[in-house]
Amino acid sequence: MMAAARVLPRLIERLPPVRGRLTENASLAGVTWFAVGGPADVLFRPADRDDLAAFLRDKPRDVPVTVIGVGSNLLVRDGGVRGVVVRLGRGFVDISVRDNKVHAGAGALDLSVALTARDHGLAGLEFLSGVPGTIGGALRMNAGAYGGDMARVVVSAEAVDGRGNLLTLSQRELGFTYRHSAVDDDVIFTGATLQATPGDQTVIARRIAEIESERQASQPRSKTGGSTFMNPAGLRAWELIDRAGCRGLTVGAAQVSEKHCNFLINTGDATAYDVEALGEEVRRRVFARTGVALQWEIKRIGDYGPAQKPIVAGAPS
Repeated sequence: MMAAARVLPRLIERLPPVRGRLTENASLAGVTWFAVGGPADVLFRPADRDDLAAFLRDKPRDVPVTVIGVGSNLLVRDGGVRGVVVRLGRGFVDISVRDNKVHAGAGALDLSVALTARDHGLAGLEFLSGVPGTIGGALRMNAGAYGGDMARVVVSAEAVDGRGNLLTLSQRELGFTYRHSAVDDDVIFTGATLQATPGDQTVIARRIAEIESERQASQPRSKTGGSTFMNPAGLRAWELIDRAGCRGLTVGAAQVSEKHCNFLINTGDATAYDVEALGEEVRRRVFARTGVALQWEIKRIGDYGPAQKPIVAGAPS
């Protein structure tokens, strides 16, 4: 008589209790701006920082953790993401102002932070109105636009490391460089304090309106992930892409935007594979034409689908 097959516990059964919410096999396509990608094995929405810290402290060490924001600068591959995906929600969106400083939770929208500063007559954070995403993502990638970036305004950041330890990181410890911070990948940002300066509320509001107008005029409003590639030193990615003849280029239902060719768009039913393959084809053509190896600004996570072969990089990394 054959022995009964051993039934392994599901991942969600191995995780510690939380005050937030754990969801098994959770769709991520619905929370990314590209509207593509597979599911998370488990999606965790922590109630607050202490809930997140306790979870990271007590979870099994072999379970990987990935954190996402509002999915604006993110491509989730079609096979989904193994382990636990953390998405910071209502417990991380508070914004407060004191002594010309703005404190914002990592889940707060960059636009909301810019508007709060405006309402308090504080200048210097207007650029955040042009950054699609949350403060946590902005910290991770030193987000910037329209003449500003996080490196110029961050006083300190709060975070939780992979062992559940609470951290306060200074500007120096964040190690900002162009579109990058030096903080370890297992650290999850939970909030930041940003320095602003008193200003004329009318002037501040006018600048935010100008940024919105520029965005409307120059950027596509379809399903996209924002700027796809980082600007090489002294160059503009979109100009290199245009020079390589990639404007309007397609792979499946993914397309290089006709309006701004550093944006890839999902024209309808694109897969994540289509989007990534298109991006690598753009990198290949730009490198062949100009000798410049574009680097992805969009973060790509997860596994390829079961019938998909890994995409070969189109240029040196």
